[in-house]
Amino acid sequence: MSDLMNSIKDLREMTGAGFLDCKKALEGNDFDVDKSVTFLRKKGLAKANKKSSREAREGAVGIYMNENIVSIIQVNTETDFAAKNEVFLDFMDKIGKFSLLKNDYNISLSDFNNLIFEDSTISDHFKDIISKVGENIILSKLIVIQIDKKSMISSYIHNPYRKNIGKIAVVLKANTIEDSEESKVFGKNLCMHIAASKPLALNVNGLDEDLIKKEKTIQFETIKSSGKPENIIEKILEGKMKKFYSESTLLNQKYILDPDKTVSEALIEFSKKNKFEILDYRLLVLQS
Repeated sequence: MSDLMNSIKDLREMTGAGFLDCKKALEGNDFDVDKSVTFLRKKGLAKANKKSSREAREGAVGIYMNENIVSIIQVNTETDFAAKNEVFLDFMDKIGKFSLLKNDYNISLSDFNNLIFEDSTISDHFKDIISKVGENIILSKLIVIQIDKKSMISSYIHNPYRKNIGKIAVVLKANTIEDSEESKVFGKNLCMHIAASKPLALNVNGLDEDLIKKEKTIQFETIKSSGKPENIIEKILEGKMKKFYSESTLLNQKYILDPDKTVSEALIEFSKKNKFEILDYRLLVLQS
């Protein structure tokens, strides 16, 4: 398949636009996929997409934890069949458990790949599993979260292959007075909400400034191209951005277990009896 056909295929998957529209968008934007996504959205030919790309086509994400840190890893495979293979899952568990031994929440992916484990580097272990499974396998992401005594950790795996390995991984860190059963259930429910709603940040302040600027530009151009009068464009834009914030930030999203409330309102209500403050969360989505 040619590079152009591959780009068209990727663009169609990312936007839902037609073949010819994707082809024209690429040809008019120097064959840059990201620019083509923006172009199609401005023309009203693309579906709004929170993600600029789908990095992991196949593979798995896993959660590992000890008393000091939580480690989330993502390992890519070429096929879904390989990701469900017991040899691959055993290997992923081995790498994930090893990541806990260093208790280093600042370690980079490249430094981790160079660590020595069982007389070989992590990179060499990946070469070995590639020969066993017969596919290219890559450690693509490593997230390490520090645990302190005052915080409670909740987690959730969606579409699991094993209890701690699946397609979507969520870890939530919260400040609670005590790890009551009610708090544990609420924390798990929030993790399920995050997996389903895929917020981009905890609140508006956590959103990337470039992302906000890009979204405003897209919405402005879309409103303008619809022929709306100049004097109401800003008002419409304000409403569009308010909707964007409510859909993309965790605290402003409608809580999936009680859609009449936002997550922030659900937190306030729950905290009347059990203090619960979200400190941080991490979401890894293999495929969406």
